[in-house]
Amino acid sequence: MDVDERFSWEGRSIAWGRAGSGPPVVFCHGTPFSSRVWSRYADALSADFRVYLWDMPGYGESSKHPDHAVDFGAQAKAFAALLEHWELDRPRVVAHDFGGAVSLRATLAEGAAYESLMLVDVVAIPPSGSAFFQFVKRYPTTLDELPPYIHESILRAYVSAASHRGLRDEELAALVSPWCTEAGQPAFYRQIAQYDEEFLGQNERTVGQLAIPVKVVWGSDDAWIPPATGRRLAGLIPGASYLEVPDAGHLIQYDAPVALATELRKWLYF
Repeated sequence: MDVDERFSWEGRSIAWGRAGSGPPVVFCHGTPFSSRVWSRYADALSADFRVYLWDMPGYGESSKHPDHAVDFGAQAKAFAALLEHWELDRPRVVAHDFGGAVSLRATLAEGAAYESLMLVDVVAIPPSGSAFFQFVKRYPTTLDELPPYIHESILRAYVSAASHRGLRDEELAALVSPWCTEAGQPAFYRQIAQYDEEFLGQNERTVGQLAIPVKVVWGSDDAWIPPATGRRLAGLIPGASYLEVPDAGHLIQYDAPVALATELRKWLYF
């Protein structure tokens, strides 16, 4: 499933795609990924649902202008505007990584309404950020100037670490390719430099207000965000359920595709 449509918002060009018919389901990706992490799942579900994919501004096929903010707040506003553009009435939302914080803020602070929310290995509450993340925050402009082949090597090693079982060559290439262009390299470091954990603190203080069905799914071997964070997040949300998937890391979409697809179908068909 491709993101071949474009939505113009505050100078940004947001890439998105839609397929199928039925109740609407919107997938949100995280960092440093794109809608590609959800494309196979969207394809499979399009027989029974109207599925939507999108690349956040600064990611994937969307614009990467250096003057455009890409922090949690800006992304949540963009998501709320995109939902309004699609004229969706309470879609089911499925979010991964950074997309968790974006989808939470869009409903808690921007007024977006959902039917339900599935949070998969999400960045949502503090603490967060790997040692590499913290290093990049200290030296974002220096890293912009790395020779492209060194940047790509760092990027491939970083993204590979998100998988517990290991990514196939074509999977890894698809995930890193948006960051290996002239515009993509500085955009990769810029989105880390603008990462502000205060937004996560605000989420932690307000997720108790959620009054929709929420399911939290976590890889038992997530090396980026430990399962303890997932359990704590589920405990903060009234009525939320929690599931831990064995032998899966942060990129559960690739580590345990059958288990995740099974949980998605059970959740969305409920």
